Amino acid sequence: MTLIVKKTSQLIAGMIFMYGIYVIVHGHLTPGGGFAGGVIVAGSLIFITLAYGGDFLKLIKEEAGTTIVESLATLMVISIAGAGFFFGTHIFFNNFLPKGVVGHLVSAGVLPLYNIFVGTEVAASIFIIFLSLIIFKEESPQ
Repeated sequence: MTLIVKKTSQLIAGMIFMYGIYVIVHGHLTPGGGFAGGVIVAGSLIFITLAYGGDFLKLIKEEAGTTIVESLATLMVISIAGAGFFFGTHIFFNNFLPKGVVGHLVSAGVLPLYNIFVGTEVAASIFIIFLSLIIFKEESPQ
């Protein structure tokens, strides 16, 4: 790819990434949330990967790192759900944090935490699928 394509994709991918973070963080106040924001974040990562390309070995290392991020995000969602069971009224996924003021960013108890970790998990999962398809294509005989 040319320098113009690379620099333009850097700018656009950065804006798409920030919009995905916005959707994840404001998911309890507006339509959207973890899944929708995670898909947008993954789209920005895919976009920058397509613009810059990459050799086979770097993609395998990137896939391994993304798998670790996905596993940690899933573990955090399960941990928060379990914490609701132990710190709450013995109900799985119970809200054990203060609810805050309606309409403020720091409100809704544990729901923003779920959005953040679900968004991270979805972005990592979709990016892993994309990288796996590229790696499989590179390994397959022509």
